[in-house]
Amino acid sequence: MKTGKFNIIGIGELLWDVLPDGKELGGAPANFTYHANFFGADSTIISALGNDENGEEIRSLLKKRNLKYSINTVDCPTGWVSVKLDNGIPNYVIHENVAWDFISLRDEVIPVLQKADAICFGTLSQRSKVSFETIQEALKLVPKTALKVLDINLRQSFYTKNTIEASLKCANVVKLNDEELVVLSEMFHLPNSEDEACKQLLNQFNLKLLALTKGAEGSILFTQKEISSFPTPKIKVVDTIGAGDSFTAAMVVGLLNGKPLKQLHKEASEHAAKVCTYKGATPKLYQIDL
Repeated sequence: MKTGKFNIIGIGELLWDVLPDGKELGGAPANFTYHANFFGADSTIISALGNDENGEEIRSLLKKRNLKYSINTVDCPTGWVSVKLDNGIPNYVIHENVAWDFISLRDEVIPVLQKADAICFGTLSQRSKVSFETIQEALKLVPKTALKVLDINLRQSFYTKNTIEASLKCANVVKLNDEELVVLSEMFHLPNSEDEACKQLLNQFNLKLLALTKGAEGSILFTQKEISSFPTPKIKVVDTIGAGDSFTAAMVVGLLNGKPLKQLHKEASEHAAKVCTYKGATPKLYQIDL
């Protein structure tokens, strides 16, 4: 899969996923940006790190992987998430009062935002007032033509209806999973049918595309004119960390390239499945053949 140099931004949490056998780079927007970069985009991560060893390790790793970033340093520890795996399925404990709760926009990233083709943001990174306001400000700076991609990543108790609704109103592309759809269906009084609930969200918030991922049961993409269903490829799962983020990145780059819905859906599904055959959300992607 080839792409032109689209300008793509991921804004939000940047952290260490601390697994039983070591730590891996993580955070949904950071994962998204990493995979967009793999597909040839000019990608930038906007986040915050602590003035500590964990933060320095992340900066070093981003440089090693040739990833652009705009990161402010704060007097809080660099974020980390404790991850336990059950047959490859992660259970997260997300720690509070960490650096990515205090993201700010550095001067040098303003022009980057103003020429963005796509920006990806989530609900988790808006759990604090500071980062919520920063992300909302960033969304106002991107061009009106940009894809504003909301990843509804509901974790623990770190979300509110107000945050979700404000984010949906800003977005024109949304990705959520089947468990998150259940929460939104209750919150926004959506129909019981998954398809009808997704169609209502699509219309209510005037979205260009809504992606519903269902783990091993596949995924469905909804646009105003078309619906695409695709099964999850059969693979040997190592872990599913970052599967949704890699799916979203491939999908967004496909959209920017103007690919047919079914084609970009197939490519996104296959890419996410391949990532699940490696450990962590950001494996050495030069090993992946598509």
